[in-house]
Amino acid sequence: MSELVLDAVTVSRGAGPVISDVSLRVTGGEVLALVGPNGAGKTSLIESVSGVTPHSAGSMTLDGQPIDRLSRVARARHGIVHIEQGRAVFPSLTVRENISLTARTPEELEAALAQFPELEKRIDAPTALLSGGEQQMVVLARAFAAKPRILLIDEMSLGLAPVVFMRLMPIVKSIADSGVGVLLVEQFTQLALDLAQEAVVVAGGRVSFQGTSEDLRADPALLHRAYLGG
Repeated sequence: MSELVLDAVTVSRGAGPVISDVSLRVTGGEVLALVGPNGAGKTSLIESVSGVTPHSAGSMTLDGQPIDRLSRVARARHGIVHIEQGRAVFPSLTVRENISLTARTPEELEAALAQFPELEKRIDAPTALLSGGEQQMVVLARAFAAKPRILLIDEMSLGLAPVVFMRLMPIVKSIADSGVGVLLVEQFTQLALDLAQEAVVVAGGRVSFQGTSEDLRADPALLHRAYLGG
């Protein structure tokens, strides 16, 4: 199983750090929920992992090998796949064409579709005609077809009703169950904690809690204190 390790990572923008001294571990086959209030630095951290934003201190390794100096493209080639905020589909392309951008063989396309049976009946429809939830499935299928070792998901629920987002949660679990490590940044905290085995809460740019999701689910006061930075 692959393993992504962040050690004392700091990410700076403009005048100073937006997130400081974060250490965490994402292991293949598991989901780690990264949660916290808006503006806590969650997106900046996940962007630093994929190479969108450079980190200013600390280190990152994938299976023991440093990735700090790798470009975003190189990190993707090493299996770090980033699903950014919003549904980044190509609306004029069909579902098949969108997924084929990362599926290199027909077999890889079929493997991706097996994770998303709801898309099979829409396979030749332009993605512009799909619902928001279906478009997010296309994004997830395209990411799965890229054969990630570590999957970074940033606010998958953005613009979706909670009931639609809940339909996507079992799909993320299935991807993790296939051996992929998932780092999930999510505004629906309770739903993310229901899915994840481990959790990190960031508040004010720093880690305020790190432990099992079960601990946070069992103790709402603990979660409240973590969100306040306590």
